[in-house]
Amino acid sequence: MISIVVVVCLLAVGLQLIYIIGIFSRLVFHTSRNSSEPSDSTAALTSSLPPPVSIIVCAWNELKNLQTLLPLLDSQVYPTFEVLVMDDRSTDGSRQFLEQAVGELPHLRFIRIDREHEHVTPKKYALTTGIRNAAHDIILLTDADCEPASEYWLAGMVAQLDEPEKEIVLGFGAYKREKDGWINRLIRYETLFTAVQYLSMALTGLPYMGVGRNLMYRRQLFLENKGFYSHIRVLGGDDDLFINEVATSRNVAVSLHPTTFTYSKPKATFAEWWHQKQRHLSVGKYYRTSHKFWLGLLSLSHILSWLTGPVVGIITLVGVLDTGFSALVNQPDGRLLVIACGLFLLRVLLFWVIVGRISYRLGHTVNWPTIPVMDVVLAVYYTIMGFVTLRPRSKKRKITWK
Repeated sequence: MISIVVVVCLLAVGLQLIYIIGIFSRLVFHTSRNSSEPSDSTAALTSSLPPPVSIIVCAWNELKNLQTLLPLLDSQVYPTFEVLVMDDRSTDGSRQFLEQAVGELPHLRFIRIDREHEHVTPKKYALTTGIRNAAHDIILLTDADCEPASEYWLAGMVAQLDEPEKEIVLGFGAYKREKDGWINRLIRYETLFTAVQYLSMALTGLPYMGVGRNLMYRRQLFLENKGFYSHIRVLGGDDDLFINEVATSRNVAVSLHPTTFTYSKPKATFAEWWHQKQRHLSVGKYYRTSHKFWLGLLSLSHILSWLTGPVVGIITLVGVLDTGFSALVNQPDGRLLVIACGLFLLRVLLFWVIVGRISYRLGHTVNWPTIPVMDVVLAVYYTIMGFVTLRPRSKKRKITWK
């Protein structure tokens, strides 16, 4: 039994080290283009003519959020852009507000959608309509409950498209640090590590998703691939499933400069967050097989590392106290125990250092001393979500697009 535990530990930790050193570390050393100070960005904008952009926001009863977001979008420092709001059947006064705001915000216009369509989910219909009616060929997406980190968000995202083959820019969408409760910490933990995965995988040449809170792509790419046609009836996936289909090792760029982040208010209760995660998880089964394999291997090795690593550590400690370190390493089984224990401790340390450094780059999403806690919490989270994903979903509760 001990030998099986040690072997599983070695395999799981070995895979984790490959991910941490070979993939995640790329985020630590990557430098985004145009990662200069705002004053330099302004100079760059005036010295050339960057392409015009359409910022698209889909909104369903988001009046309060739109009142906060739209002035921030309208004040972006950029030569030519529009802010296009897709008002999807809102009943909270959004239409009246937008009609008034159009006269006050020069970059703003909106399109009202008055009914649902049977052949397509509401958000995908709203977004498709928005992209087709956008004034410009570069589309920048964000959600109504988001806020750009700065007035240079738009300029910084566009800067990543300076190479002809780049058609997609993956941005980071963080959640605000609210009251320091366990739900807020869990949301920030999960958001950070999701970003670690999709951004570092993109840098490795294996892009598999983006987040609609902060995502840019060329309209031609959308139209040539028939938009959301292959998953038109799937609720969700307007960001990750679309990117999963069209992203390649050559056409994706990532933006890591702090001025290009967006920030959202996190869910306040566990029930709200759980509903949101069910919607997100429901589309994962539509990913490419290779992506599901690599992501599944990452999650499984993470879980097994924490299931077996502490056990191996305890057995090793007992052996050292019982026979002494020298005697233990002179035994074949004992030597294997020490190696497995050492590699597990190395894995914990490297995760702490590398993910901690990435957290620092991504707006101090998680405090550095809490990274080991996050490491364990994620193992528990992956275990629970694995069962949730495999379990048939109840049809009693309707999952909405917001």
